[in-house]
Amino acid sequence: MSGRWPPPCLLYPQLRRSRMVLVLAYLGVVLGITLAVDRSNFKTCEESSFCKRQRSLRPGLSPYRALLDSVQLGPDALTVQLIHEVTKVVLVLELQGLQKNMTRIRIDELQPLRPRYRVPDVLVADPPTAPLSVSGRDDNSMELTAAEGPYKIILTARPFRLDLLEGRSLLLSVNARGLLEFEHQRLRRVPFSDKVSLTLGSMWDKIKNIFSRQGATDPAEGNGAQPEDAAGDGDKAKTQDTAEREEPGAWEEMFKTHSDSKPYGPTSVGLDFSLPGMEHVYGIPEHADSLRLKVTEGGEPYRLYNLDVFQYELDNPMALYGSVPVLLAHSPHRDLGIFWLNAAETWVDISSNTAGKTLFGKMLDYLQGSGETPQTDVRWMSESGIIDVFLLLGPSAFDVFRQYASLTGTQALPPLFSLGYHQSRWNYRDEADVLEVDQGFDDHSLPCDVIWLDIEHADGKRYFTWDPSRFPQPRRMLERLASKRRKLVAIVDPHIKVDSGYRVHEELRNQGLYVKTRDGSDYEGWCWPGSASYPDFTNPTMRAWWADMFSFDNYEGSAPNLYVWNDMNEPSVFNGPEVTMLKDAQHYGGWEHRDIHNIYGFYVHMATADGLIQRSGGIERPFVLSRAFFAGSQRFGAVWTGDNTAGWDHLKISIPMCLSLGLVGLSFCGADVGGFFKNPDPELLVRWYQMGAYQPFFRAHAHLDTGRREPWLLPAQHQDIIREALGHRYSLLPYWYTLFYQAHRDGSPVMRPLWVQYPQDVTTFSIDDQFLLGDALLVHPVSDAGAHGVQVYLPGPGEVWYDIQSYQKHQGPQTLYLPVTLSSIPVFQRGGTIVPRWMRVRRSSDCMKDDPITLFVALSPQGMAQGELFLDDGHTFNYQTRQEFLLRRFSFSSNTLVSSCADPRGHFETPVWIERVVIIGVGKPATVVLQTQGSPESRLSFQHDPETSVLVLRKPGVSVASDWSIHLQ
Repeated sequence: MSGRWPPPCLLYPQLRRSRMVLVLAYLGVVLGITLAVDRSNFKTCEESSFCKRQRSLRPGLSPYRALLDSVQLGPDALTVQLIHEVTKVVLVLELQGLQKNMTRIRIDELQPLRPRYRVPDVLVADPPTAPLSVSGRDDNSMELTAAEGPYKIILTARPFRLDLLEGRSLLLSVNARGLLEFEHQRLRRVPFSDKVSLTLGSMWDKIKNIFSRQGATDPAEGNGAQPEDAAGDGDKAKTQDTAEREEPGAWEEMFKTHSDSKPYGPTSVGLDFSLPGMEHVYGIPEHADSLRLKVTEGGEPYRLYNLDVFQYELDNPMALYGSVPVLLAHSPHRDLGIFWLNAAETWVDISSNTAGKTLFGKMLDYLQGSGETPQTDVRWMSESGIIDVFLLLGPSAFDVFRQYASLTGTQALPPLFSLGYHQSRWNYRDEADVLEVDQGFDDHSLPCDVIWLDIEHADGKRYFTWDPSRFPQPRRMLERLASKRRKLVAIVDPHIKVDSGYRVHEELRNQGLYVKTRDGSDYEGWCWPGSASYPDFTNPTMRAWWADMFSFDNYEGSAPNLYVWNDMNEPSVFNGPEVTMLKDAQHYGGWEHRDIHNIYGFYVHMATADGLIQRSGGIERPFVLSRAFFAGSQRFGAVWTGDNTAGWDHLKISIPMCLSLGLVGLSFCGADVGGFFKNPDPELLVRWYQMGAYQPFFRAHAHLDTGRREPWLLPAQHQDIIREALGHRYSLLPYWYTLFYQAHRDGSPVMRPLWVQYPQDVTTFSIDDQFLLGDALLVHPVSDAGAHGVQVYLPGPGEVWYDIQSYQKHQGPQTLYLPVTLSSIPVFQRGGTIVPRWMRVRRSSDCMKDDPITLFVALSPQGMAQGELFLDDGHTFNYQTRQEFLLRRFSFSSNTLVSSCADPRGHFETPVWIERVVIIGVGKPATVVLQTQGSPESRLSFQHDPETSVLVLRKPGVSVASDWSIHLQ
């Protein structure tokens, strides 16, 4: 590479249009990168014994009855016992009213044989309660009134049912379809024929022992089997025997060659929720499917089970890398949420009484007055744990976002650099390759913030190390990047090479911090390094140890500008069942892997983020990308959609995938630009850059068998378009950063579906090929090959939308056909908003953070607009610990633009000033006057374009931190 190093904050020219192949197989799963997912390697509901048992229970009268005489009403909760009318097993239900319009329901066994797993660490705190009171009662029901809001809960005893009402309107019903199923713990019941066999076998053993001191052990007695006599209660009715029949898979389950021992027997739980008036439900990511969830009855349920799925298929409910058990229901008049707090394998069935009806049929029902009320029913089924569910009662979508955020936390405020462009592939070969790529961005006037290293950078895939032949001086490499104000991300996966000479492995083994097998030895599986063991991240000691490994002393060669990528943390086990860990593996506290599976990646993410925070003494904000996630993962960093493919369908599906994640708190989402597998043609790659520039996490990444695809390797005309896309991204960084602050403050999604902003516009409810960034920008990516135009829906009665390139004004609501060229992508700014931008594109975001701001003011038909700008140092926690930040509010009305403080708690010294104001949708004024505190009025120069009604005010020259006003006269 060139030995000439330009100044650290080179200002780029104005934008213009113008070695072997690794064949580690997943041991029967992966045969080559040209193959799609082998679905036979992943379970269907029919192949998952607990899902099959749960689903075999059909809707009807519930066998559970609430014992109203057992009701106990305390200051924080109501408890009542539920009895199964057949088995006579007693459960206990705990019902809590929570502040902020939420209700919590927990159901557990009254007298379990062993405690059931209750998910820790996901909730940021015990949610504050709102007392319930009994406001009515009869022989078969009890009415409860919540202290907050106009809510009532009707508890029906036989059959057990809960109904939540707002005034006289039914919002939600629990167990209305009678699908509560709670497999109580029991001792194994051995059939009589087996007892005879075991008895004879025991007699033969005694005979053999006369002649030999070694007694044979019948393998049938393993797996925690207990004789039938130990079950107790010999007077139980025959109906109970039928109800407790031991179906195949209850005590041991086989999938392919893998055996799951199930020493504690069947322990699954299930419950149904009915949502009257609701036809549209969303959430429960991660699935490569449409934004609106589909009806699953008669097909496969949506599955939540974190898995490493090779070349995943699209448009189906198969499990993928992460799981967030949160579902949102939306109607023109109401939004609700259901948060099912369970970390075990979970399936979700969705049914609807309007499924299959045509739009004409629905209209006919309405006109004839014969249509039934639309209703969606949602059924949750988990393999173990308790039932712990939060009902988020809205009433708006933004209320639901705040409610969920109050439980699990908000999106971490990312460091500014992480909102820039990331360049990655598996793998950059060596230090010279990294520095050549770095220089390539400067040589071609392309901004970039981060370069990434995949698994080949480590010494034999021993994480926390560097390959001594390829990366002999990593700190020097990092310093060269730092001189350009760029960062490096290195992968650190949670599988540790079994190698007696590897310090990380030796310490974990000696301290007993690995996941164990059911017999107590360290669990070993096969992954990138070969034989590997898996740290037990559910153990707080393990997490503390892991976090300490990121200190500069422990992670040799690291530096402050090195950040981390956690991949394979589902966890991925190449030779395990479904490419993951055996469910009977043992974790801290005696819990099985089946109990904690979906939270494993959450803990890896947590410990890594904690490590990056600790290495700076708690000053610097971390950046950690994780493939696996769970509820609450938003507190630790970013996620992405995994190993996608270079195809137009994967480009398109990334939109609903990231929208779904944003709805459940994970705003920092993106997809591998260009696709991980295969080679995109130039058109696809250009279109992916154009879309990626408008998605929260913006990274290009590729498989090692693909061709190199750094932007400058494309023909010049394609380079120019990619340069322009990168320029748009960097120009909007002040807006992106402000949106992430808002997400951090109240849980609102950065990238959001149209229906969130326009809840009564039915047309928006199923749209997932376009989206909003905040409330100001509408983006419609071009996601079809050879497209010459797209259909764009502009929502909102009385709204106006301005094309951000031409400033052409369009009225809403309407569907527009917009011609496109390869260099164009439809993006609109909503009238009534103000968007801050940086107009100087430099080599990295850190080089731009002190640049002046241009405000783009798009006026509503009423001549009004408003917006916010958040600024801080871009990388520390000082905004939180020292209140070192600015939150400015800009508002335009009565021909006056005003800048004021939106949060007086903040203070931040900054050289940033207002360089230009662009007002869209305004007539030409006679004069423009600037007023600032302590200064005389001054006139501003301006230009006005009568064709576009755009007014440009040049160099107001005021500090972004000061109060001022601009008057159009």
